[in-house]
Amino acid sequence: MRPHGSPKSLEARRQRVITFLNQKLSLHEIARRMGCHASSVLRWRDAFQTGGEDALKAKPASGRPPRLTSKQQARLVRLLTKGAMAHGYRTELWTTQRIADLIERSLGVHYHRNHVGKLLHQLGWSHQKPERRAIERNEAAIAEWKRSVWPRVKKTPQGWQPTSSFLTNRVSS
Repeated sequence: MRPHGSPKSLEARRQRVITFLNQKLSLHEIARRMGCHASSVLRWRDAFQTGGEDALKAKPASGRPPRLTSKQQARLVRLLTKGAMAHGYRTELWTTQRIADLIERSLGVHYHRNHVGKLLHQLGWSHQKPERRAIERNEAAIAEWKRSVWPRVKKTPQGWQPTSSFLTNRVSS
């Protein structure tokens, strides 16, 4: 298991081990001072003897490789920009389930809908919620209604106000 720390701190730790080895300390003494196993000290010593300073450099943690290649990711972006209706859906709303289905149908790779959001974020996309306003909305008519009707129907000139400064009833004694 890789110890915690930045690659630089791990390299510095290995360099200290080499310094202790040059001082002719035993493997177990070095391991005790460094807080590691003697087998690690032995492994670093052997790596240094065969590969020199470069062998002590920290290797990047690669992680799991992506399921989609860069070409497939570029194709996915092109498919998404065509719109959902171009792929047979009734609305232009892309959901994670729809995108997961599109990926499986077009690219042959299965993604769970909960992980599609992470994939889209990696591609530079963000989730958006559609605006819930009618297309037929008439802004001029709304402004006229607010100007003429609303002042007549609201209860007080200042808007709603409590009828009493006491919001609760007094306790009977």
